[in-house]
Amino acid sequence: MNQQKLEQRLAEAVRAACLKAAQNAYENAGISGLCQDGRWECAIAAIRSLDLESVITALPGGYRK
Repeated sequence: MNQQKLEQRLAEAVRAACLKAAQNAYENAGISGLCQDGRWECAIAAIRSLDLESVITALPGGYRK
């Protein structure tokens, strides 16, 4: 697989992980009774704290430059 395709796979994996983390955090914050602003803050915090190394290593074949 060429470098461009690997980079595309990595970008897509990071985007998917960010969306999943944000959605989960937003839903959990709502269950906990937070308001919309609080839910949004939790979603942003989840993206910021995302373990990118785990996203990279979860790719089939891994990703290393």
